[in-house]
Amino acid sequence: MLERKYIDREKSWLAFNARVLQEAADESVPLLDRLRFLGIFSNNLDEFFRVRFAAIRRLSLSGKSGEKILGGISSQQLVKDITEIVIEDQTESLLILKKIETELEAEDIFIINENEISEEQEIYLKDFFIQKLSPELVTIILNDLSEFPLLRDNMGYLAIKLVMKKNSEVRYAIIEIPKTMNRFVVLPSNDERQYVILIDDVIRHNLKSIFNIFDYQSVSAHMIKISRDAQLDIDSDLSKSMLEKISTSVKDRIIGEPVRFIYDQLIDKDTLRFFLDKMKIHSTDSIIPGGRYHNRRDYMDFPNLGRFDLLYAKNDPLPIPGLSLEGSILQKISEKDYLLNAPYQSFSYLTKFLREAALDPKVTTIKITLYRLAKNSQIISSLINAAKNGKKVIVQIELQARFDEASNISYAEQMQIEGIELIFGVKGLKVHTKICVIERNESGKVKRYGFISTGNFNEATAKVYTDVTLFTSHQQILKDINKIFDFFNINYRLYRYKHLIVSPHYTRVRFYKLIDREILHALAGRKTYIKLKMNSLSDFGMIDKLYEASNAGVKIQLEVRGICSLIPGVKGMSANIEAISIVDNYLEHSRIYIFGNAGQTEVFISSADFMNRNLDGRVEVTCPIYDQEIKKELIDNFDLGWKGNVKARIHSALLDNKYRERNSDPVFRAQIETYKYYQKKVELLAETF
Repeated sequence: MLERKYIDREKSWLAFNARVLQEAADESVPLLDRLRFLGIFSNNLDEFFRVRFAAIRRLSLSGKSGEKILGGISSQQLVKDITEIVIEDQTESLLILKKIETELEAEDIFIINENEISEEQEIYLKDFFIQKLSPELVTIILNDLSEFPLLRDNMGYLAIKLVMKKNSEVRYAIIEIPKTMNRFVVLPSNDERQYVILIDDVIRHNLKSIFNIFDYQSVSAHMIKISRDAQLDIDSDLSKSMLEKISTSVKDRIIGEPVRFIYDQLIDKDTLRFFLDKMKIHSTDSIIPGGRYHNRRDYMDFPNLGRFDLLYAKNDPLPIPGLSLEGSILQKISEKDYLLNAPYQSFSYLTKFLREAALDPKVTTIKITLYRLAKNSQIISSLINAAKNGKKVIVQIELQARFDEASNISYAEQMQIEGIELIFGVKGLKVHTKICVIERNESGKVKRYGFISTGNFNEATAKVYTDVTLFTSHQQILKDINKIFDFFNINYRLYRYKHLIVSPHYTRVRFYKLIDREILHALAGRKTYIKLKMNSLSDFGMIDKLYEASNAGVKIQLEVRGICSLIPGVKGMSANIEAISIVDNYLEHSRIYIFGNAGQTEVFISSADFMNRNLDGRVEVTCPIYDQEIKKELIDNFDLGWKGNVKARIHSALLDNKYRERNSDPVFRAQIETYKYYQKKVELLAETF
């Protein structure tokens, strides 16, 4: 048996991000989508350093080893290990980018630098720089400043070194690469070739113009970037509103402690030393050499250039059989439950539900929780519309949704102006559940309708994230949802729920009981199993309970897209557990929990992963599925994922992201087969009529 029982969650997360990098390297993935995956890899890494690495670094600097909470590794060693892994992955990502660029050239797409500009492009770029780019630039001469300027978190900067003609004096400067503009400039061309240049290189090309007042003999520019600790320090001042506290804390984030410094490895040593000294970045920080360009997350927005042949084919979202976007959605839900599985099916059903509720004269109240919202949210528009129509609208909005705080504050202020009643959650608990309930007067009685989801009510991410939403008029389930809103207002009371499993009070204990029941079935010789689909599995208590079930003979299948601290397939510990991760065109995000129960299968959907924060530190909802058709649909969804043999990797202690072996089995790409599954449902309904 292995000496260790768990995989460190940080290393497991880095292994997940390496799977994203595998997609960028995969030659079967369309070229422009490979660039997108490279951007996702970089964006993920930025957030990792701002949140998880920052937390480990704080623990390390405190002198505490943290081995108990880190699963057996000290915080000091973990900081070193993470840095080594990241440097290796960053090096690999640069090689992948170089290979993609070479393959793009074979498709007549050229990403050029400032030394490769033609005369025609020179004319275009001169005008572009003067009219558009130059007014956006922030350039600071550093030598004579009494205080070094604050470099902003995850912004790209060009570190400038000017060597003067007089006495070879050295001056340093900084140029901020503007975020207000697309990073990529598409250049004019006289032939079939297409040319793209990064704004960084447009700036480099115009250094002479920028610094023309200086009498210098040489100028050089190398990119640097800093990531800062993103922890929010919430003010305890009782005289301030929660909106004020979060707003102030978000502003204070820009002066967070540096946790990562990336630099172009070709930068002069004296220039690097100048910036490290001035920024007070020490050896305890993660200092990572990189390439000529940072902020590769911008590749997520690389222009498509009209080359749709180099992108994944877009699948139009399908209708939900039996549920029309033209008729009354509430009337249909009053007759039976429906399941929405986005992006395979249209997210418009959810916005249609809210638009109808906003206009329906019989609807009196709408209650909803909001976590992450789209930039121009149709959800917010519908809620404001409802308030204008005299409905009582109650919104619990999570102001501490990481990196969405400013957006949520803005939406909260809009809703307050429109008379919407806002709830800012429970002290010490993030509200991560995704629920909605409306009340409607029908024949003198109040009838409730609502929906429960595994994902955010966000039209933008619903095009990429796979999530399931249950539409229901089950009065007892909706009564439980009402109790959750009561809890938001009166949270010193412990509420009882007849159907829903609610964190932080009940989820851990209830799931323990569900697993214990499977153990008893297995010990009694009855056929039983556990199938769990989630984003992350890192809670040691839950892992131990799954190990216990495995040792009792329960067959366990795990589809865990991201962090998996459980070590599967180990004799005497987890021999009956298999675990895979699917990373593909869509982001696997739904949480589906299935318990065999000796033939009386129980199925749940949830907003909660098996992480300590979801079980004990947030408000989460797990909902049972009672409709037999929907129950079968969710089991089918899990099984389609489990059959995947193209984009499925095996979780293991080696963290090697080994692909599942296909052997003689036909190719089975789970996401494509899931879309076909829903296509067939639509076709079967059409044949019926």
